[in-house]
Amino acid sequence: MPSSTSSTTTARTPRWSIRPTSSSSGAPATPPGTEGARVGPRRLDLAVAAYTEAYPRLVAATAEYVDRVRGIIDEAGINYLSVTGRAKSPTSYAGKARRLLAADRAADPLSEITDQVGVRVITYVQRDIDAVAELLAEELTVLDDRDLGRETASEGRFGYASRHLLVSSATGEHPAYDPVQCASIQLRTVLQHAWAEFEHDIRYKGSVPPEQVPDLDRRFTLAAGLLELADREFSAIRDRIQEGLQAREVHDSDVEDPRLGAQDLATFLAGRYDHAGWSRTEHYEWMGSLLLELGITSFDDLGEALRAVDSQAVTAAMGYHHPPGAVRRLDDDLLARFGEAYVGLVGNRGRAEALRERLARVGDR
Repeated sequence: MPSSTSSTTTARTPRWSIRPTSSSSGAPATPPGTEGARVGPRRLDLAVAAYTEAYPRLVAATAEYVDRVRGIIDEAGINYLSVTGRAKSPTSYAGKARRLLAADRAADPLSEITDQVGVRVITYVQRDIDAVAELLAEELTVLDDRDLGRETASEGRFGYASRHLLVSSATGEHPAYDPVQCASIQLRTVLQHAWAEFEHDIRYKGSVPPEQVPDLDRRFTLAAGLLELADREFSAIRDRIQEGLQAREVHDSDVEDPRLGAQDLATFLAGRYDHAGWSRTEHYEWMGSLLLELGITSFDDLGEALRAVDSQAVTAAMGYHHPPGAVRRLDDDLLARFGEAYVGLVGNRGRAEALRERLARVGDR
């Protein structure tokens, strides 16, 4: 959560409406003389050579995107399992480019293979997928948004469930695809990820006899249906636990560690912010350290400090388009209560600019 991001304009264009464009960022452009050429080894070789040359820049862009996406989610206090990324390897790119050119001789692999920079976010429950997608749409320009799980469900089937966003860090109403500025972001729950990885390994890395394909399809469909049900049950379990936390007693810090404990702080926040989602465990621990800097070592102290804060008004002033996590709600309330004193805490080092922007929204609440 101790990270900051800047907002950009969000623009959605019709699906797969991206067109090739020259790039000023050092990303690979269409090799000269290949436009409209017949598919052949030379055309493929030119595309792969251009991609290989640009690969180090794509690796750097991937690392930057992973850090930015993680920062966006952390800042919102949403719970998640992991944020990872990869730049498509030249070998993988060559294989995909070969298939693309075989299917369409006029294709341009350098602009039509849009997962050159890939980021994957894995959450625990489905509703957090939706929240993360909204967050990313606020902070980045969305070129394409496909919820493959909903597409499959709309056809009355079970199967691959993952939400795919194609985003750009460029501003403007209709930014063109630029490999260094764009990223393909997959959003999945833990169970959706497990199904997708296993299915991919079996279908694409294994050797399945043709006569076994129908039975394999049936079993994967059955597994997908069961996992969708399990995802719903996990969401229900989390809701039930959160309801129980609201009725639990909390305990103040001990002598050895004067910070408020993460588990008890989670219980306190579940009672105060009954509609807020869970935050990551380390975010509760981090918040305990901030509270210690403020001299707050008991829940009586914390309750007293927040007594004059209109939490609903603070949240409304922030203008969230998604339900912020519990730690983010407390972060906002402490910012409203302590102002610049909160901004200046050691634990908030690196967040001062973002906190002051939020403080300006809050005003006197």
